[in-house]
This record gives sequence, C-alpha cells and structure tokens, in this order.
Amino acid sequence: MEERIQSGQGFRRTLKLYHLTLFGLAYLTPMIVYGIYGVISTTTHGVEAGAYLTAVVAMLFTALSYCHMVKAFPVAGSAYTYTRKAINPNFGFMIGWAILLDYIFIPMAIWLIGASFFNAAIPSIPPWVWVLFFIIVTTIINIIGVKIGANVNVTMVVIQLMVILAFVIFTVKAVMNGAGEGTLLSMSPFYNPDVSFNFVVAGAAIACYSFLGFDAVSTFVEEAVDPLKTIPRAIMLTTIIGGVIFIAVTYFTHLSHPSYEYADAGNAAFEIAKEVAPAVFGTIFLLGMIIAQFASGISAQASGARLMYAMGRDGVLPKKIFGVLNSRFNTPVTSVVITGVIALLALKLSVTTSTSFINFGAFSAFTFVNVSVIAHYFIKERRRSAGEAILFFLLPLLGALADLYLLVHLDKAALILGGSWAAIGLVYLVYLTKGFKVAPPDMAIDE
Repeated sequence: MEERIQSGQGFRRTLKLYHLTLFGLAYLTPMIVYGIYGVISTTTHGVEAGAYLTAVVAMLFTALSYCHMVKAFPVAGSAYTYTRKAINPNFGFMIGWAILLDYIFIPMAIWLIGASFFNAAIPSIPPWVWVLFFIIVTTIINIIGVKIGANVNVTMVVIQLMVILAFVIFTVKAVMNGAGEGTLLSMSPFYNPDVSFNFVVAGAAIACYSFLGFDAVSTFVEEAVDPLKTIPRAIMLTTIIGGVIFIAVTYFTHLSHPSYEYADAGNAAFEIAKEVAPAVFGTIFLLGMIIAQFASGISAQASGARLMYAMGRDGVLPKKIFGVLNSRFNTPVTSVVITGVIALLALKLSVTTSTSFINFGAFSAFTFVNVSVIAHYFIKERRRSAGEAILFFLLPLLGALADLYLLVHLDKAALILGGSWAAIGLVYLVYLTKGFKVAPPDMAIDE
C-alpha cells in the first residue's frame, strides 16, 4: 500500500470508475478461463458454460455484499477487515488465516497451469521439470527484488481481450463451417440431461478460481473519486464483465469442440486452438498464456511473501523468521523461499486439486463477507425494514449459502487439506490469544 501515490495528507483521489473497473479486470486476468478450461470441461462432463453461469450467480451475491461492506468501512479493506470489525476479532483472524492460504498456494496453481502449456510446446520435457523451472526462476527474481507491476497493467488486459476475441471469432467460424455442433444456438454448453447437476456444481466450484481478485477493487477505496459510489459499481462491473467473458468463451469453445476428452486437460484450450485457428494463432495463444502465467507467478509469489513478512513484522507469525528483510536485497528472503518450497507440492498435485485448495480459502472468506453484512447492518444497526431485510439479510444469506454449497463440492483432497489448515489456524489462535483471553494481533492483510 505504501507504494501508491500519496500526498502529504493521504492518498490522492484520482481513480474514476473506468480506472477501477480496469484494475479489477487486470486482477481477474481474463485469459485464465483458457488456463482451466480443460479441467472444468472434464469435471462437468462438457457443461462448461453452465458451471460458469452457476459461479457468476454465486459471485454476484458476494460482490453485492462487498459493496455493502465498502460503504460500512470505507478504508482499504478485505474480507479479514470486514469480519474483524463486523463480527469478532477471532473470526477475523481465522479469515485472515484462510486468506494466507490463498496467497501461499496461488503461485502453485499458476505454475502448474504454466507448466502444462510449456509441456504442450515442448512435449519431450515432462511437466515437473517446468514446475521446478518456474519455482527456481521466480524465487530468484523475487529474492533479488525485480518487481513486475500488475495493479495497473491496462495494456495486458487489452492484449488478453484481443486474444480472447480472436479465439472466439475462430471458434464461431469453425462452427459455421460445420465443426463441433454445427450451430451457434445450443443449450448443451449450459445443460445436459445426461449429466448430474453435481458435476456442474463441482465445475462451478473450480470456475470461481477465475474470479479471485474481483474484491481487490475494494483496496483502492482511499484513492477513488467518490468511493461510496464508484467502488461498489466497479466491483459489480468487474464481476459482471468478467462473468460475461467467461461464459461467452466457454459457450463458443464448447460449440466448436463438444467433447470433454483431451490429450491433456491442462492445456485443452491449446488443443482446441490448433483445431479451429491457423497455426500462427496457436503459437501466439501459447506464448501469450505462458507469458501471462509467468508474470502472474512472479507477482503472486511476491505478494504471498510480502504478506508473510508483514504478518511476521506485526507478531502474527514468528518475527525472527518472517519479519526480517535481507540486508543486501531488502526483500523478505525467508518468506520468498518458503513460498517456493511449499510450491513443490505442485509436483504431487493436479490443477484441479490446487485450484480447489485455493478456493477453500476464498469460499471461506466470501462466506464471512456475506455474514458480515448481516452482522453489521441487520443485527448491529437494526436495518430491518422490508427492503433492508432483503438487502441486508436475505441476499447475503443466499450468498453465504451459495459459497458454502460450492465449498463442500470442492475436490475431496482440497477439503481435507483446507480443513487441516483451518484446524492448525485454530490451534495457533488459541496460542496467540492465551486461550481467547486476549485479542489476536492485527494482521497487515492490506500490505
């Protein structure tokens, strides 16, 4: 946060609605839909657009709750901040612990996806080699301190949207020429009577990985022009625009390739690109995905390491281990290395399990954002008129239930690992609070 432009009295309010919406889309990384397309396709048995539609509905409820909480606490915030202030510091700590899970394991998922695309480019080299390559290179870069800006990378968003548009055009052209289903109007991407809805929900639980970061818009509340209006609108626009892109991509991609069987589900989109587009576009698409994943991995690892450093500095994690900067590079070397070591789990996990594991933390946080709305507005402020009961009780309740429903449909391994992580956090919370006798230390989540 300290890196942002500041004036003598605080942040300058210069960000307008379109700035904030572009920021939100940059965090979403629109091309990620192609990175996990094959995983969602195989999980849903070919009902990819239906999974994304289900995910969008759940995310809209949660996005609306973020809008409410931004108005209640108009400071740079997060699910952790909202839960801590609206419900209880101990619950807030557990949500912060869940967010830490996301920060640590997002690089692992990014590197797994990137490795699958590298393997598609050079099949003779196994994916695990590329995973190690990603981990070693990005760890060295983050130790040295080279930074890749991701917050305002409008150019990258535009490039991604151009590649997505080109891919959609090629799929439409292929369908019109008789490929796939041979028709541009079909319900099969959304619904198949022979496919259980449980498969669709399991796919939606994975698809929500594409929406991670829409809530990051809330961290710009102190720099936005008229934040009580622009921030909520930007959050909703980011969710809606991202959702429309994801649904459109999966719809047309399915029409051109209805089968959910691939040589490698991890790079299914590349296989389809080779089927529907000229060879040169396949190369451009592959390079774009690899570069995007590499850049995202560096940023994600840096963010995770920086968060662990901030928590170590503030006493949430052991200060002597995590709260120290290297004197030569002025970077949290220990935290960077730890994120790299943890990422070695990618050698034993699939993209499905790793994204589900991340979503365990995300769904936990999203659930409590919805509950925070009820706690703050409906219970504490007694906003209980007919309209307010819908806004501050019914809708956030539906959002919380939707998030919990998706959470329990995550990969079983992810549920076990996520539950274990939560149990460790609870034990650690008991230790920090001396048996809940003192308040837990404040986490520097926004760092």
